[in-house]
Amino acid sequence: MSPFRQALGLAFFILLCFAVAGIGSSFTMPSVGDWYREISKPDWTPPSWLFGPVWTVLYLMMGVAAWLVWRRTGLCRVGVPLGIFGVQLALNLLWSIIFFGLHNPGLAFVEIVLLWLAILATILAFLRVSRLAGWLLVPYILWVTFASVLNFTIWNMNRG
Repeated sequence: MSPFRQALGLAFFILLCFAVAGIGSSFTMPSVGDWYREISKPDWTPPSWLFGPVWTVLYLMMGVAAWLVWRRTGLCRVGVPLGIFGVQLALNLLWSIIFFGLHNPGLAFVEIVLLWLAILATILAFLRVSRLAGWLLVPYILWVTFASVLNFTIWNMNRG
């Protein structure tokens, strides 16, 4: 594969991940200033300014991981791992829509559990193709694990 094609592939996967981030933020940002600020949250909730930098790094790592898998053999032989990656990316977006767009932490918790399982499936699929690609997703699943606990706690604190 030519260096130009590899660079184009890398740009594609990074842009894909950041496109999902951009769409998700269009549901998140309007709610952060009012709804999210007003609901009850645990004392250990990270400050709002931290989420942007963390997600920026995670989306970049996701894009690089997908590129590493794609570059290994192209789309034909890695269609399943990249398909699983696409599912987790869609679930990632859906969580923002449900939690921030619909203001529904309960349904968002159910969805984030599905997201977590999809990330785990992606890691396992990526590890078979590229160990580095699989390991690049470990910080992502750790952050989503933390986010799941936070989501569950917010849901419980605001029920009723």
